[in-house]
Amino acid sequence: MAAEAAAKHKFVYDFAEGNRDLRDLLGGKGANLAEMINLGLPVPPGFTITTEACQAYLATGEQPEGLAEQIAAHLARLEETRGKRLGDAADPLLVSVRSGAKFSMPGMMETVLNVGLNDESVTGLSAQAGGNDRFAWDSYRRLIQMFGKTVCEVPGEEFEHALDGAKRAKGTNNDLDLDADDLRALVGTYKKIFAKHTGREFPQDPREQLDLAIRAVFESWNADRAILYRRQERIPTDLGTAVNVVAMVFGNLGQDSGTGVAFTRDPASGDQGLYGDYLANAQGEDVVAGIRNTVPLQDLERLDKRSYDELLGIMATLEGHYRDLCDIEFTIERGKLWMLQTRVGKRTAAAAFKIASHLVDEGIIDLDEALHRVSGAQLAQLMFPRFDLADSPEVLATGVGASPGAAVGAVVFEAKRAVELAKEGQAVILVRRETNPDDLPGMIAAQGILTSRGGKTSHAAVVARGMGKTCVCGADSLEVDVRGGKFTVGGHTVSEGDVISVDGTTGRVYLGEVPVQPSAVVQYFEGTMTPEETGDPLVAAVHRIMSHADELRRLRVRTNADTGEDAARARRFGAEGIGLCRTEHMFLGDRRELVERLILARTSEEREAALDALLPLQRADFVEIFREMDGLPVTVRLIDPPLHEFLPPLEELAVNVAVAQARGEDAAKDEALLAAVRRMHEQNPMLGLRGVRLGLVIPGLFAMQVRAIAEAAAECAGRGGDPKPEIMVPLVGAVQELETVRAEAEKIIAEVQREKAVEILIGTMIEVPRAALTAGQIAEAAQFFSFGTNDLTQMGWGFSRDDVEGAFFWRYLELGIFGISPFESIDREGVGRLVRIAVDEGRAARPGLKIGVCGEHGGDPESVHFFHEVGLDYVSCSPFRVPVARLEAGRAVVESAGSDSR
Repeated sequence: MAAEAAAKHKFVYDFAEGNRDLRDLLGGKGANLAEMINLGLPVPPGFTITTEACQAYLATGEQPEGLAEQIAAHLARLEETRGKRLGDAADPLLVSVRSGAKFSMPGMMETVLNVGLNDESVTGLSAQAGGNDRFAWDSYRRLIQMFGKTVCEVPGEEFEHALDGAKRAKGTNNDLDLDADDLRALVGTYKKIFAKHTGREFPQDPREQLDLAIRAVFESWNADRAILYRRQERIPTDLGTAVNVVAMVFGNLGQDSGTGVAFTRDPASGDQGLYGDYLANAQGEDVVAGIRNTVPLQDLERLDKRSYDELLGIMATLEGHYRDLCDIEFTIERGKLWMLQTRVGKRTAAAAFKIASHLVDEGIIDLDEALHRVSGAQLAQLMFPRFDLADSPEVLATGVGASPGAAVGAVVFEAKRAVELAKEGQAVILVRRETNPDDLPGMIAAQGILTSRGGKTSHAAVVARGMGKTCVCGADSLEVDVRGGKFTVGGHTVSEGDVISVDGTTGRVYLGEVPVQPSAVVQYFEGTMTPEETGDPLVAAVHRIMSHADELRRLRVRTNADTGEDAARARRFGAEGIGLCRTEHMFLGDRRELVERLILARTSEEREAALDALLPLQRADFVEIFREMDGLPVTVRLIDPPLHEFLPPLEELAVNVAVAQARGEDAAKDEALLAAVRRMHEQNPMLGLRGVRLGLVIPGLFAMQVRAIAEAAAECAGRGGDPKPEIMVPLVGAVQELETVRAEAEKIIAEVQREKAVEILIGTMIEVPRAALTAGQIAEAAQFFSFGTNDLTQMGWGFSRDDVEGAFFWRYLELGIFGISPFESIDREGVGRLVRIAVDEGRAARPGLKIGVCGEHGGDPESVHFFHEVGLDYVSCSPFRVPVARLEAGRAVVESAGSDSR
């Protein structure tokens, strides 16, 4: 029955049967060719083999039953329409076989031109062209070259070497100088190359050529470059590609023929005008392949005025119909214009915003549609400075672009040194094998961070993104010698003080200083310049679309900030509060000694003395943050990381003690530290003594922090401020944990508020799977929830975030198990389901429960849409991602409205 159903299934559509709404089935190219026919535009006839046929082929390795017969029937109709037969010796029909997926993947998959030519029909093609032997043999050599490379995996460079050899023998660099005899000889050479690599002669049966070319296009869906492109663009792996079989029209018939590419607007800048390239006496891919210098599209007016005028009219028709920038491919065959493809054109981030705004001005789209057509990822690109690469600087190494931006500075290898030089006004790049919390001061001081290990979720990457700091991780070709103050790569030795340039977008590292171009968009967001003052149409477009996003969005956007400086910057960027203030960052640097005293305390008196010393420091921290965020909520997370992070590494400390003892030196302090570190050592610290567990085990720790928060709020309120603190208890897995902490906290708050009452909410992070599954119980004790999606992902998947990316994520991405790292964009089906459960059960128990998210996903565009969908009240992200989250929160409203209307 399955075979019978497959045989009856429609796998092939004539162009005239389709339209642009059938992209899922016909792919973008096939759907748009059909749409152009519906518009009455000159498109060569042909047919499309559906994505379903490709999916069936990829699943079994065989064409689905019935496909061959359907291809034959549509080919017969094409032959009838053209009055020619495929492979006919006297008057051959030739076709192109082109890929065409739902989403545009330019150059990622395969195309074969001139299918149907053989040793006999090449003569008929010449006669068809009025005895133009050169054209016929040029077309035949192109077929063998494209077919050999695409269908039979013959190394393309062998064909190219043979072509270069023919030109050298002729004493020319221009392939147009090769005559018919030269090309006939080249065909013979190509055939030998083909036979050498395939073990067979070039196929002479036109139908065999067609079938093999179709298979090759199907299989190109899983070519390495296509997989890599889909991964980068987040295109699903199971869509497959359609195949378009199109009657050939020829741009290589002479100077009255040619091929070109046109854009209805500039895809780089977004400016209106005529943009494109034309190449006379050329075919197919010649324009983009760069085999000869093209001429500007405007020159076509001089070369062929009639075709030029017709093309301009068609461009206007297509832009009006698609209501967007269109990318067009065309061929002129002896003065006759043919349209080979159109699609909504890819564009730079700057062009995306400017074009959307222009189209609103022109009345073609409204602001909702303009908002839909830009993205947070594009906005992020506009916010970071870029390098000017006009002078082609030397690339030292390439790693993972972990945090965008362009940073230039002198290399330093230690955080302390970075701070020292930065205080002297010197720009530095901190280079490490990998970073840890102790490196934070140096990371703050540095212009950029470069590590030889780690990836997009490593410590360096996460912290750098939070600070808006340029960062490249995982540049594994670097041999970093911290003690020697140098790193080596590719024969270069770079020492401390040498200048390098780091591109956090591309992951490239350059030797020396590369000029940097500042971002006017950031100046606008920071309020240093108004859109009018910048005089930049891009800034005006960003302002217009951002304003509309802010009007529409339901989700509020807060920031993750630990200092007054970060809070102030985030507020300028539009943050509506702080969703995560990490108090553990306040215990580093000069305060580490106090933490050590707390850990080493043997008596309650010693412990209380350490806490008393920390209290005023914490209070001052919170006063500064509350002042900067006056009138807006500030969620303070009580200390979370395991205490071993505040102590020296076990191995290092043991060596220090052993060396001191061997030298007869006093090692009492280090011995005490070593005993404490051994006592606290855990096999898996991320699942050990941290978060609420720490607050329950070390008496007075949480109490000190709660008192500091309450006293800071009271102090700010006493000065006429409007602090809105929220205390967040981390790592809660059972409601009893939260109840215990809340009871103690409320006593302290009540004691402080005898002088000045300030409302302080007490809630919890939902970051343990059990907390999500028992959210109804926890909500009875929590006044708000905030999802810590970093840990929820880590514990939900059973991944050690610090280890897995470098260990095996690359393989999971390669195999398609992940489309993207679940730490980068939320896993909707697994972790997302835990979020949904917690939201539903939490609000069922406490209607109106305020719920947000403060993990890294809070600034990820895809994740923001999910959080809108499940009904969160706010997202929180790093200061530099606040505008991105604002934009995406607005886009989520537009897109959900669009899906509802559908």
